[in-house]
Parts: sequence; structure tokens; C-alpha cells
Amino acid sequence: MPQNPEKIKDHVELFHQPEYQQLFQNKKEFENGHTPEEVQRVAEWTKTWEYREKNFAREALTINPAKGCQPLGAMFAAVGFEGTLPFVQGSQGCVAYFRTHLTRHYKEPFSGVSSSMTEDAAVFGGLQNMIDGLANAYTLYKPKMIAVCTTCMAEVIGDDLGAFITNAKNAGSVPQDLPVPFAHTPSFVGSHITGYDNMMKGILSNLTAGKKKATSNGKINFIPGFDTYVENNREVKRIADLMGINYTLLSDNSDYVDSPNDGEFNMYPGGTKLEDAADSINAKATVALQAYSTSKTRDYIAKEWGQKVEVSRPWGIKGTDEFLMKLSELTGKAIPAELEVERGRAVDAMTDSHAWVHGKRFAIYGDPDLVYSVVGFMLEMGAEPVHILVHNTNEVFEKELRGLLDSSEFGKEAKIWGGKDLWHLRSLLFTEPVDLLIGNSYGKYLWRDCGVPLVRIGYPIMDRHHYHRYATVGYKGVINLLSWIVNTIFEEIDRNTNVPGKTDISYDLIR
Repeated sequence: MPQNPEKIKDHVELFHQPEYQQLFQNKKEFENGHTPEEVQRVAEWTKTWEYREKNFAREALTINPAKGCQPLGAMFAAVGFEGTLPFVQGSQGCVAYFRTHLTRHYKEPFSGVSSSMTEDAAVFGGLQNMIDGLANAYTLYKPKMIAVCTTCMAEVIGDDLGAFITNAKNAGSVPQDLPVPFAHTPSFVGSHITGYDNMMKGILSNLTAGKKKATSNGKINFIPGFDTYVENNREVKRIADLMGINYTLLSDNSDYVDSPNDGEFNMYPGGTKLEDAADSINAKATVALQAYSTSKTRDYIAKEWGQKVEVSRPWGIKGTDEFLMKLSELTGKAIPAELEVERGRAVDAMTDSHAWVHGKRFAIYGDPDLVYSVVGFMLEMGAEPVHILVHNTNEVFEKELRGLLDSSEFGKEAKIWGGKDLWHLRSLLFTEPVDLLIGNSYGKYLWRDCGVPLVRIGYPIMDRHHYHRYATVGYKGVINLLSWIVNTIFEEIDRNTNVPGKTDISYDLIR
């Protein structure tokens, strides 16, 4: 037997055992597959320009779109508030996917409940599911707020969340004064960043209703956006504390997805205090750290609150400089010497590694704000973007990104591939090769297929541990980003120079 109690094999070893190899071989007899020669011939053809043209001509098929759906982003936004339980009006399977996806990235439990809509609700509507679901969720899990979003099923049949929640409160499912904000988040439009934006707007409009005062509280609001690097929230708070700024971080999920293991289960660790979120309407200004996952929220804050709204992405030296100067401008606070020292260290690190990164051609894919920020940093290092793929794009983003690329001699030849997927990117990597690929864990299949080393930056990162615990913003974030990038380059050099007597002339100890 391949397993025994003395030595339990995991799947990495188990399926290489003779019993499983024979099982796989037997299975092939029933698959009626093509010969290995034919498979290899077609595989080689898919690497050609001819196939690339056919690949880019497809219209009715998407293969690995490099995005998630709206409810995932909505749930991510919700758990950043104190005592908040995400509630999804839809089927159990969808919610299980969102929870699993986030849990696999963070290696942390991610709570969320469903109204468990099935066939009858698809015909008659999900009102009763909402009434029963809110009652059960409140009774079992004792949340301070329940944030409701939707899946495709609820949207297709037209469930009216506002009316349903009112009916549920009137039926006694939850107390009348319990905050139950909601957002319509159909998965068939937009992406996870749209869902984040919709839920953030829904929560803020609910909590701040009737809370406007005649005078400002003097605070600065920060909105992280769909940023899965939890240390970024802590880094922004540290910077604000160093500058002596009074602030509110709206949707602070850093403790929720990075909680201590102290032997006690806490379902709602950390989060923005609900009273602080309610008072955010009276802040002096709001600074969003992403643009395209906060567009509706920023528009709402500017128009309904009459508040000054800024976008500042503190990635790289330039981005962090602009962020600090913007905070100083808004608050009148000086930039402390400690941050100037950190800047010097970051510049020193960039100088150390510059020769290894300069001139490297790279491809990148991911969400708009992340891609914009990483491209900006790579341009600072003298790297040359070749393929920039963003599935959840829009014209405003592409215009902004084009402006960034044209501002540098290293970016003018880059091509933006909006609305394309990772199978498109595969064709690009074979026909116009690059030195580096930057993206999430799904890029490992492109690395294996195309031989382009992968720098794991983005969401999700499920095949490596603890990346989310590092900051990517601020001057400390510069050093982390640089370390991931330059060390990936070194690892690739070592892989290509490790055959004794043949390729090891440059298998150097010192880089």
C-alpha cells in the first residue's frame, strides 16, 4: 500500500507511487485520446504567431480571466468593519467559493453566510430566505453589523434588497437599529474590485445617514481599496501616526485576515469601529489608496458629503513621496526625519540592485491599481514593460496608464492588453518573449509552459505562504518589492547555470 501510519505521504509523493501511476495509465485506455506525437505537434503549434492570431480572434470564450466576481470583493470590504458578518443573498455554493478563495490566500478562517437560495427561491424570489437567514445569522453569530450582497441568482430574478431587509426587520429577524447595509453585486458584470466599491459605498451610506455635523472632526479618512497585503494597512497607520495625523482607516481588515493564534477563536477580530466609520462623514478629507476599486465611493463622498477626495498610491519612491506630500498639504503636518531615513534606505537598496533589474523586459497582469503601481516602480528601476494585461480595465485606466508609460523612456513601447485573459498572455509570451512575468499564483502555469520566471505579486497567492504579511506601500514596501523581483532574477540565473562543467561558469556565490 502507498500509505502507512508510520509515514503518511502527501499528494506530492503519493501520486508518484506505482499503484497510482498504473491507475493513471489504465485510465488513458478509456479516454480515446490522441497519440503523444499529435499532442506534441498541436502544443508546438499553439506557440506560433498563426495560433496567436486565432487566439486573439475569439469572441465568445474567456480562459482564465485574471479576475474574481463582485461578491468576493464585497465580502472583503465588509470584514474590515468591527463585528461585521458578510451575508450573501444567493446559493451556498457561491459563498463557499468566496470563503475558500480568501482562506486559501490568507490561511485564515473567513466567515460569511448565505441565504441558501435554491430552485424554489429562483422561481418565487428570495424574500423568505432573507427573513430566515438574517434571523439565523443574528441569533447564532451575534454580529454588530450584517453586510448584505448578492450573487447572480438573486440579481437575475430581481430581488430588492432594500425592501427585503425592511421586511425582515419588521418580521423581527434582527433589531430595527442593527445596521444592515447592502450592495447589489451581480457576478456577470464588473469584477471583485467593483464589488468592493459597491459594498464600501453601501456601508458608508448606511452608517453615516443623519450623522453630518456643522463642523469637521479634523480627521483624514483612508480607503485602502481591494488591497490584499494586510501589512499595507498597518504601514499607512504607522506613517500617519509618525506624522501626528488624526485619521480613520475605513475597512481595516488587517487583524481579521492576520489574527494571532492565542488559543481563543474570535470571529470578528479588529476592524474599523462603527462609530468611527459613522463619523467619517465629518472628516476633513478622504484619501483613497486605489482609484478603480473606489470610484463610486469617491464620487459619493465628494457629492453627498461635500468632502475633498484625493487618490494617492504610495508605491515606489515617487508614489510614496507624493503620498507624504499630499498628507502634509492636507494636514499641515511636517514629514518626520524618520521617514526621510527610510527613504534613503530604500534608494540605497534600489541602487544596490539596479544593475540587475535595469533593462529587464517584463510582462504583468492583475487589477488596474496594482498593475499601475508595480509598473511605476519597475520604471523607476529602469525595467521595460512589454505586455500589460488587465482584464477588468476601462478607458480611464488605460489613458492614465498610457500617460505613465509615455512619461518614461523605458515604457513607450509597452502594449496594454485590456479585457484579455491569461490564455492570450500565453500567446504573447511565446511570440514576444520577456525576462520576467509579474502576477498572482495562476502565473505559475505560464512559468511552467513558457519558461518565464514568475514574480508573485497580486491576488491570490495560494502556492506560497506569508507574502500578504509584507508591506508593498511606503519606503519599506519598496524594499520588499525589490527583494521579490531581484531575487527571482537571481534564482533564474542559478537555475540556468547549475550544471557542473557545462553551464556553471557564472554559478556565482556573490551577486
